Amino acid sequence: MSPDSVCTRFHIALELIGARWSGAVIHMILKGAHRYADLKSAIPGINDTMLARRLRELESAGLIERRVLDTSPVRVEYHLTAMGQELRPVLDEMVAWAHKWIPLPEAKSA
Repeated sequence: MSPDSVCTRFHIALELIGARWSGAVIHMILKGAHRYADLKSAIPGINDTMLARRLRELESAGLIERRVLDTSPVRVEYHLTAMGQELRPVLDEMVAWAHKWIPLPEAKSA
C-alpha cells in the first residue's frame, strides 16, 4: 500500500462511526442510556427516524446489541458489544480533543 492511499478498513470505520448521530448514540450508550427514549432525550436534534436507523446500522455492524427484556410491558434496551466497548478510548480522546479545540456555538438572541 502506498503512503498516499487511505486504508480501506480505516475509511470504512470512519464512515461508520462518523455518520451523523452514530458517535452520539455510541457515546450515550457508553454513558448508560440504554432505552430508546433515554437515547432520544439525551441527543439533541435527533428524530425518531434517524435514531431508529442508526440503531439498526450499529446493530448490523456488530457495535450494539438489542435486548428484549421479558417484563410487562416488554422493555427493549441497547448495549454495546465487546467490539463497541473497545471504542471507549477513541471516543474519550475525541471528547478531550473537542473540549480543547471546538468552541461552543454562539447563543442565539431571542
